[in-house]
Amino acid sequence: MIGANGEQIGIVSIKEALKKAEEANLDLVEIAPQAVPPVCKVIDYGKFAYELQKKEKLQKKNQQVSVLKEIRLHPNTDTHDFDFKARHAVNFIEDGDKVKVSVIFKGRELAYTEIGENLLKKFIERLSEVAKVEQEPKFEGRAMHAILAPSKGKKKK
Repeated sequence: MIGANGEQIGIVSIKEALKKAEEANLDLVEIAPQAVPPVCKVIDYGKFAYELQKKEKLQKKNQQVSVLKEIRLHPNTDTHDFDFKARHAVNFIEDGDKVKVSVIFKGRELAYTEIGENLLKKFIERLSEVAKVEQEPKFEGRAMHAILAPSKGKKKK
C-alpha cells in the first residue's frame, strides 16, 4: 500500500487499507492489480482518472500513423504518366506513408503479364533511393501488387 503523500506503508489487509483511506477522506485505488500482492494507493479517484486520461491522450498524440496510398498503373501506361505517378509516389514516401503499386490488367492484357511485371520492377527501381520493398510483387486476380515503405532515414512531418 502507498499512502496519500506517496510514502510506502507496506503490506496491509484490505480492511486496514480502506480504513486509512477513509480517515484521509480519499479513495483506495488499485494501481497494479497484476502484482503480487496487488499495489493500492490512497488518492482522490477523480484526480487519478484525469491523470490516466491525460496520459492516454499524450500517447495517442505521439503515435505515428502510417497510411497506405495506392498508385494504379496499366501495362500500356505511357512514359509521362509513369513519371508523373512515380513523382507522386516519392512525395507519399517522403511524407512517411506506404505506397501500394498496382498494375491492373483488363481483357486481353492478361495474356501479357510480363509487361506489367517489368513495369512494376521499373517503378520499384525508380523509388529505390527513398523506399524499400515491404511486399514483393505478387499476382492477385486481375492485378499485380507490390508495397513500398519509406527507408529508415525518413520520418513523417
